Amino acid sequence: MARQQLLAQSECPVARTLEAIGDRWALMIIRDAFDDVRRFSEFQKRLGLARNILTVKLKRLVELGLLQIQPASDGSAYKEYVLTEMGRAVFPIVVSLRQWGERFLFSDGEERSVLLDNERAEPVETIAVRSKAGAVLTPADCHRKVVTRTPPAR
Repeated sequence: MARQQLLAQSECPVARTLEAIGDRWALMIIRDAFDDVRRFSEFQKRLGLARNILTVKLKRLVELGLLQIQPASDGSAYKEYVLTEMGRAVFPIVVSLRQWGERFLFSDGEERSVLLDNERAEPVETIAVRSKAGAVLTPADCHRKVVTRTPPAR
């Protein structure tokens, strides 16, 4: 079985997530979609990605259900790529990656972007893994267990 199939069928949610959205271009497209980029030409301009590669990446994100294609909001003949609920749910992942990068990949005095909340124009709080009781957890405080997904109660 090919490695890609193994990851897509893995019992590990991290492996499946990486298989779905783990390449840099997928995450950069999603990041730009959070900044309200919607059109192919806007993605291409911001990312500097070749048209053929961008086409493949956008198609994959649509197939996975993270983006949907809809008519342009300005009534023109263009189509727009819009985040779905599944796509919007990637936001904490992107913020976590951003915060890790801010902490470890920039030197003092080096220019970088920051994420501010719209209401107060203040940097967003650092994301932390917490227990249901609210305690901050480290890797030593957690363990994995294989379970079977059950359908949600109706």
